[in-house]
Amino acid sequence: MIFEPTALPGVFVIVPRPHSDERGFFARTWDADLFAQHGLPDRFVQSNVSYNRRAGTMRGMHWQAAPAEEGKLVRATAGAVWDVCVDLRPGSPTRLQHVGVRLDAELRNALYIPEGFAHGFLTLADDTEVFYEMSEVYVPDTARGLRWDDPALGIEWSAPVTVISERDATYPDLEAAGDLGVTPATPSGVSR
Repeated sequence: MIFEPTALPGVFVIVPRPHSDERGFFARTWDADLFAQHGLPDRFVQSNVSYNRRAGTMRGMHWQAAPAEEGKLVRATAGAVWDVCVDLRPGSPTRLQHVGVRLDAELRNALYIPEGFAHGFLTLADDTEVFYEMSEVYVPDTARGLRWDDPALGIEWSAPVTVISERDATYPDLEAAGDLGVTPATPSGVSR
């Protein structure tokens, strides 16, 4: 595996190194020792899948507040997404900066997003599936959200948003959110 650092400390694009032959290929996508060597979690406690019927589906921007902050390893297992994370860590020199990466099932790349980052994605193809590995279990009371199109963040999404949940469409922007640790995401706590 190749760990490509991004402009945000702790955020990595992870690219498998396939070994090919006449059958196809084999590639490692997870290795606890390699992750630990890069300062990343060496265990995940929960896995999730998000299936999205239509290109242009927006999910985000989501995170979990303390004490249940979570790191995420995210990959597209079908289709492709424009995946974005925003640094929300208090005192971080890159606070409120973001990075966007195309995650593509054909590329088989992944994005590691550390604790303290908001995360969202926009599907670039119909029938896109996204697989998440989480460093902490989902705790509904700590779920938070922020507006995906907040002008203060300046995120340039790679395609128009055509499908979005009411919850994601009505999150507050930075100015209204104030203390980012207290912005409730959803009363039901099951939607991401």
